[in-house]
Amino acid sequence: MVRKPLPDEALMALRQRFELRSTTRAERKQLVQETAALYGVSTATVYRALRTRARVRSLRRTDAGIPRILPPAELERYCELIAALKVRTRNTKGR
Repeated sequence: MVRKPLPDEALMALRQRFELRSTTRAERKQLVQETAALYGVSTATVYRALRTRARVRSLRRTDAGIPRILPPAELERYCELIAALKVRTRNTKGR
């Protein structure tokens, strides 16, 4: 069985209809049933698609550019230690 994904435009329009009007539960159900009938899918498919695809997501993570493992001060101290070790160490030829 081949699944046809619902168009994103239809999901966005449906979500806008939900937000613009203070729809009751029955009105929302009716809108979802109409959309499902239009695209030949079940109402559960429409609800699932609304849950997963119709959300607006940011392009970048909220913590972009910030290290997740160490705080910045601790990371800087760690880098300073590594740099100092590199300066002070010698290889087998004494360089």
